[in-house]
Amino acid sequence: MTEVVHTPRVFSGIQPTGNLTLGNYLGAVKRFVEMQESGIETIYCMVDLHAISTWQEPADLRRATRELAAGFIASGLDPKKSILFNQSQVSAHAQLGWVFNCVARMGWLSRMTQFKDKAGKNSENVSVGLFAYPNLMAADILVYHATHVPVGEDQKQHLELTRDIAQKFNSDYGVNFFPMTEPVIEGAATRVMSLRDGTKKMSKSDPSDQSRINLTDDADTIAKKFRKAKTDPLPLPDNLKDLDGRPEARNLVNIYAGLSGDSAEKVIADHAGMQFGQFKPALADLAVSQLSPISSEMARLMADPAEIDRLLGDGADRAAAIADPILAQTYEIIGMVRSRQF
Repeated sequence: MTEVVHTPRVFSGIQPTGNLTLGNYLGAVKRFVEMQESGIETIYCMVDLHAISTWQEPADLRRATRELAAGFIASGLDPKKSILFNQSQVSAHAQLGWVFNCVARMGWLSRMTQFKDKAGKNSENVSVGLFAYPNLMAADILVYHATHVPVGEDQKQHLELTRDIAQKFNSDYGVNFFPMTEPVIEGAATRVMSLRDGTKKMSKSDPSDQSRINLTDDADTIAKKFRKAKTDPLPLPDNLKDLDGRPEARNLVNIYAGLSGDSAEKVIADHAGMQFGQFKPALADLAVSQLSPISSEMARLMADPAEIDRLLGDGADRAAAIADPILAQTYEIIGMVRSRQF
């Protein structure tokens, strides 16, 4: 069996389909920055090919891709330290995605709960791309031989499929080529919930803008949304277990913990007995102090789209320098005849 040594490498991506939210920031981008500063090689992507699995207005997709890149950079991702690019500029993603369409089994994809949720009762009319989305996600990760992927709980099943695809490919061809990528799920606020309903994930697709904090919101809007956030009439308890059955209260505590860097246990200990009439303004102040600099920097970056495009193009060149040789080796393993280089 062919042996390959896999250098530690992180890959993750976010769809450019609308405003970055506080949920994206605490659940993903903030951790992206921490991984970047850890010294491990980090690759972060605006996954625009995934975005078109459902209809996108071309002008909106272009703007959202640049805005997501601006959000990444404003949050602390350094294009010199990390590789930042949009997926469609590196053709190896789509090419390996086709290979994985031929490796993955229909039954595996049919069991993906996120597809069932998005398709609903209309599964016969959704795009093939939405159904095969996890295969392209596997290609995004494995075309860089990424060893670690920071993911939310809702993406964990897709990463398990990525491991299944890697294992089947390796077994089919008698190689140890693709790594068994590990998920990185950690932190108090890995799953940030709606400000209007603590049982639902904070989402940029929610029709109510009051349900989320957008990274483009100004200080007044952030403060107002937290003041109006749904809570219950009870004060904060003195231990975390007593928040069971209080989803809105638990969500606000988790958000405070995620923004402050403290554990949820410490937040409870520091604010035990406090009414939400006091806690929510304190949370709003903390959020404004953390997020206002990001929104200001995003606005500055978005004023120069040509510079964003230049940075994404540079990132794409650096990404392709890693991905293209891995794709070439994949084709060699499969038995493809190639007389020209990528």
